[in-house]
Amino acid sequence: MQNIAKKFVEVMKDCSHVAKNGSNDFHRYKYATAADVLEKVNASLTKHGLATAVTPNILNMQQITTAKGNVENLVTVEVVVTLVDPDSGETLTIKGLGSGQDAGDKAVAKAQTMAIKYAYLNSLAIATSDDPEADLHTDEVTQPTTTPVRNKNPPPLTCHDCGANITQRVADYSKNKFGRFLCFDCQRSQQSVA
Repeated sequence: MQNIAKKFVEVMKDCSHVAKNGSNDFHRYKYATAADVLEKVNASLTKHGLATAVTPNILNMQQITTAKGNVENLVTVEVVVTLVDPDSGETLTIKGLGSGQDAGDKAVAKAQTMAIKYAYLNSLAIATSDDPEADLHTDEVTQPTTTPVRNKNPPPLTCHDCGANITQRVADYSKNKFGRFLCFDCQRSQQSVA
């Protein structure tokens, strides 16, 4: 494992950071795209003479109904990425998990793409300047603070179910009544279910 480990360290050096070039306009956030991660990783793997083979495995597949009543496929995939050093014959295996949701036939592809992206992000310790655990909306819903957060440009409040923008007044009301931020339409849906 000594030869492949040395090459893997060089790949880690090359891939220490990937910029967040992707943009989710609906939820208003930026992210590192799978294409950007794979482009950078592939360039470094080939530069250092490492080959890869990816084996996907579907862990779970189910149909779910969205808040708007649409039926979509939700798939969770594990990928096993085997890195091969042709010079020494040594191999190294990394794994990643990903989920994908789609109304058509793209749920598996989305899950595989996410799983490969996170296998490399985590195994190569790639920084993207974001943190999936830094979710202000979830923190606000689950852990109200007594000290107000002072932010000149706070992120817009959004409906937990459909993602629509809502006002602070609507957020406060729905939080008290339903335990989470809901727009008027989703509040009506919740009332009709109850």
